[in-house]
Amino acid sequence: MGTTNRKARAVGINHLALEVGDIDEALEFYGSFVEFELVSRREDIAFIYFGDQFINFSKGRRQAPDDDRHFGLVVDDKEAVRATLEEMGVEILPGRFLDFLDPWGNRVEIVSYQNIQFTKAPNVLRGMGLAGLGKSEDALAELDKKGMRAPEAA
Repeated sequence: MGTTNRKARAVGINHLALEVGDIDEALEFYGSFVEFELVSRREDIAFIYFGDQFINFSKGRRQAPDDDRHFGLVVDDKEAVRATLEEMGVEILPGRFLDFLDPWGNRVEIVSYQNIQFTKAPNVLRGMGLAGLGKSEDALAELDKKGMRAPEAA
């Protein structure tokens, strides 16, 4: 009897779970620079949605601050986030990216939707109030190279 080498194909990332020290503080901190929909909240957990993806905040961070380990949060206006973080007194980490540590040591990289190949379906963008959000020529070239440019982006 032979074994099947069929592998599942990754479709995307549905959510990310972050450990934080305090749920209310996490909601306030992240809500200071990015809009989200709070879908569920209890004393030790909260779920914030960005269209069809979400972050799960869980109370109880125990590890040291992150160095290279991070997640990329895609936004429509990276410079607005930069300005808000600076106003908040959040230290922007050295390097060519807009990286910072949240108050619990989670490293976050802010990424501009326009400049990456990550793409939301038109109906999801519409539902998020971002129907006119486009891509840079470099991002479109990356999508073209893989045969993944949406007709709306042509």
